[in-house]
Amino acid sequence: MFIKDYISKDFPCFSLTDSIESARDMLEDFGYSHVFVKKSHHFYGAIAQDFLYEEEGTLKDLEHQIERFAILEDNNIMDSIRLFYTFNANIIPVINKSEKYLGYISCEDIFQDLSKYPLFSELGAILTIETPARKYSMTEIANIIESNNSKFYGGFISFMSDEVIHVTIKISNENLSSIDATFDRYDYRIVEKFYSDEKSDLFKDRFGFLQKFIEI
Repeated sequence: MFIKDYISKDFPCFSLTDSIESARDMLEDFGYSHVFVKKSHHFYGAIAQDFLYEEEGTLKDLEHQIERFAILEDNNIMDSIRLFYTFNANIIPVINKSEKYLGYISCEDIFQDLSKYPLFSELGAILTIETPARKYSMTEIANIIESNNSKFYGGFISFMSDEVIHVTIKISNENLSSIDATFDRYDYRIVEKFYSDEKSDLFKDRFGFLQKFIEI
């Protein structure tokens, strides 16, 4: 799951001397959210699509709109999710430690890969449970699921404060009523639940879980 295994190389990194028009044309061909810019053979940053329609000239004229974000080739794909969300991007530049532009990763490629994993691909139930912060234990949560003969596919902290923690989990559909009762007995509060047992709900299930994931 390293970034270097997902790099595409068909999208160029422009120079500041290149025209805004050429960058805009390239962006329209690919349908991406940003163009990338280099300076002195090093990656410099990204310019969002909207700014390319504000004026003509060269990318130097938009230098003040450059955002500095990129990901290293030896990072994990999980590290990219916050960048997609923070910069409202569907493409992220990939660089090496010398800040040389190597290519890019797209949101579509990363999410397509993540959707293969049981956490996203398996039919099942999504629960968000609340527990006091002082007694949070993912081990205990998993044990509650498995003690009721259900499968624990994974989870993550979706909210955290000094008082409470919300944990969003994906489990199989077996014995859901018993699981609810056991969580109640162990002083967990179910904040939200979505039970899916139809194949037609699979895409909605995956997409909703991925949306929750990138919002943390």
